[in-house]
Amino acid sequence: MNPDTDTPPYAFAEPVAPFVRRVLARNPSAFTYSGTQSYLVGTDRDLAVIDPGPGDEDHIAALVEGIGAAKVVAICCTHTHQDHSPAAAALSAITGAPIHGCSPFNIIDDGPRSDASFDPSYKPDGVMSDGDDVGGDGWKLEAVHTPGHTSNHLCYALNGSQALFTGDHVMGWSTTVVSPPDGDMTAYMESLAKLYERTDEVYFPAHGPQVDKTRQFVRGMIGHRRQRENQILRLMGEGVARIPEMVPTMYKGVDQRLWPAAERSVLAHLIDLERKGRARRSEDQWMTA
Repeated sequence: MNPDTDTPPYAFAEPVAPFVRRVLARNPSAFTYSGTQSYLVGTDRDLAVIDPGPGDEDHIAALVEGIGAAKVVAICCTHTHQDHSPAAAALSAITGAPIHGCSPFNIIDDGPRSDASFDPSYKPDGVMSDGDDVGGDGWKLEAVHTPGHTSNHLCYALNGSQALFTGDHVMGWSTTVVSPPDGDMTAYMESLAKLYERTDEVYFPAHGPQVDKTRQFVRGMIGHRRQRENQILRLMGEGVARIPEMVPTMYKGVDQRLWPAAERSVLAHLIDLERKGRARRSEDQWMTA
């Protein structure tokens, strides 16, 4: 497919930066934008694959074609949602590459999701912690632990390039849903603060366009979350006690198909406020503390 057209370049290894090519999976939706973006990072001698994506045969074939004769040093997953990690096993079988990256994790969520469920098939050969790295001929990827969207979420920094692969922690088109019980707003805000202190100059997210003004973008995300927190406090102060009653006011103008997912983020904010001693709950009702 021609990457110069307006149609997203599915099944095409598109060069986006030195050492970096992007392969877009054909899984567009209201929640994934144009689809999951897998990244081939390295050279024609050796490389790593970040977020191999869904178990879609055409997407896996496009990754294999993009890899060509290069040795795959590692298959690295940012987290284990179904639109990110299922292709890892098939790609590992084809290339012989080990699966590294986030820890395995599976949980049955208790509410509507804005993203895919967890991938129970994910079985890494090695788990990376904050600061661990993999590398090859003139390149190295370093893991940056960024819990919040999920507890096992990792970003990857391409050393020497000031580029960070942000998975779903920072997306180029929308805010990230933080869905309890595994999604944690306290951890998410701490991870945003962690990125704000870094010197990365470009973000390559799993969904949406790249982010160039990184600190400005993260500052805006932090401000947005604080604005949501203030909205919740104001609504509770006005006697609005249930999450389904808060969302229509807070997300007015947002596609109503996204409201169930928005309820999960509101719950995450309320749990965070409860920890801070600013909110309390009685069954499904919330009040200021």
